[in-house]
Amino acid sequence: MPRPLGELEDAVMSRVWEWNRPVTVREVLEDLRRERSIAYTTVMTVLDNLHQKGWVRREQEGRAYRYEAISTRAAYSAALMNDAWAESDNAAAALVAFFGMMSAEQTAALRDALRVVDVAGVTLTATEEPAGSADAVTRDEEPQGEAPEGGAPEDEGEGPRR
Repeated sequence: MPRPLGELEDAVMSRVWEWNRPVTVREVLEDLRRERSIAYTTVMTVLDNLHQKGWVRREQEGRAYRYEAISTRAAYSAALMNDAWAESDNAAAALVAFFGMMSAEQTAALRDALRVVDVAGVTLTATEEPAGSADAVTRDEEPQGEAPEGGAPEDEGEGPRR
């Protein structure tokens, strides 16, 4: 389970991710000094800690190291979300609460992500909304076979269908 990065670790990793190339302690230091007073040895220690934790790889260049991210910020964020979700005692309720907190931009990003990733049993279908068309997420259903007495197929406790 990845631990969330501390404030200074996040500030350093943000630069490594943003620049998307091997960086030196000096480069990170100079950029951080635009926002705060910080010592060279502090940045060096943070990058060394990030290396030991597996967030960056390093390659020696002369007497210094160049550090490069091992994974992306998106992968880091996804791992944190996955771990937080796994900790829930009710995954469906956690997702409903999470979706309820999403902004319009985040909802659009979710729709885009579902178009890219083939999630078993989930498809996007077009629906009409007052402001225009949007996509709805639906669950692919397996054929249910014969309807029980009363004529309606049995609900297998999956919750509301959309």
